[in-house]
Amino acid sequence: MSRPRYGVNFHFEWRITLFTLVMVPLMVGLGFWQLQRGEEKERLAAAFDERRQRPPTPLSALWGSPVESLAYLPVRVTGTLLPDKYFLLDNQIRDGQVGFEVLNILRLTGNSDSVLVNRGWIAGDATRRSLPAVPVVAGEVDITGYVYVAPGAAYLLAEEPLEDAWPKTVQALEMDKLAPAVVAQLGGRVFPFTVRMDAGQPGALVADWQVVNMSPQKHQAYAVQWFAMATVLFIFFLMRSSNLWQRITDSGTTGK
Repeated sequence: MSRPRYGVNFHFEWRITLFTLVMVPLMVGLGFWQLQRGEEKERLAAAFDERRQRPPTPLSALWGSPVESLAYLPVRVTGTLLPDKYFLLDNQIRDGQVGFEVLNILRLTGNSDSVLVNRGWIAGDATRRSLPAVPVVAGEVDITGYVYVAPGAAYLLAEEPLEDAWPKTVQALEMDKLAPAVVAQLGGRVFPFTVRMDAGQPGALVADWQVVNMSPQKHQAYAVQWFAMATVLFIFFLMRSSNLWQRITDSGTTGK
């Protein structure tokens, strides 16, 4: 009569072992990356809320200011929104509908300088055969908004030259390319960043701006999912590579 073998025995099948060694650290790493991104979004939202509590600063006082002091800073701008002189930022989706953000040239009162004011979102033609009709704002306007500093370089599949005619459709917000077109039209200087118009201001379209495209809570939920998948895979690996499941079931049978 053979003696029963006690303890847990392992037998590692190389394909499963290799897959586990690669995927478990990868999933854990992705989980921690999601947690890090969530913390970054929390800091960004906090900075936005703090700056948005400040009173608007006249744009004329911000020329030459450091970039880090400008992001999300409330501003007041006075000037004229030039009819038909605007850029249409393409592929902006809201509630499942494709549209554009309208970046209108605003000529500042009292000089030849200008700034690109983002008036918000407008729906586009689903067939993409025509551009939207952007409402004209007549006369001088006094508007409030905040300075928008893009978080990083725009990603484009290929270089795309600007159209000759106005309005001009663009795929990304690249001020180093948009500003020369404005200077060619008006002369003077162009403020190096766009101003996102507050909702309810003269000429505002759909201006319910989102500071972050994904909430910190969603990043945390994704992190939990990655950690859970890593745990499940590791448990499967243990069960597949050992007699641990047999020991568990034998113990349950013995206890009855």
